[in-house]
Amino acid sequence: QVQLVESGGGLVQPGGSLRLSCAASGSGFSIYAMNMGWYRQAPGKPRELVAAITSGGSTNYKDSVKGRFTISRDNAKNMVYLQMSRLQPEDTAVYYCNTDLRNLNWGQGTQVTVSS
Repeated sequence: QVQLVESGGGLVQPGGSLRLSCAASGSGFSIYAMNMGWYRQAPGKPRELVAAITSGGSTNYKDSVKGRFTISRDNAKNMVYLQMSRLQPEDTAVYYCNTDLRNLNWGQGTQVTVSS
């Protein structure tokens, strides 16, 4: 069974930075051919896609994070990363990774809180 484990969240002041990591594991599993994404869910709001990366490395971002967030991947390590900079209070949410089809079991997520 495939497991996704997100880490790297925390409390940061507005304007600060964080780097999130997502580790995918499972017997014989590889993210190599998968389009991956980072999602977030703020209290009372639906889960939304904020950044995506194709199997070929092309990226796409939600408008509100363009120029501030960078998604990357390391297929050899089955890892997906999200570098976040110039964080704003509205970025506060639990962050998750999954495929673009959301077809893997969700991990526990990692909490990002942006507050002074």
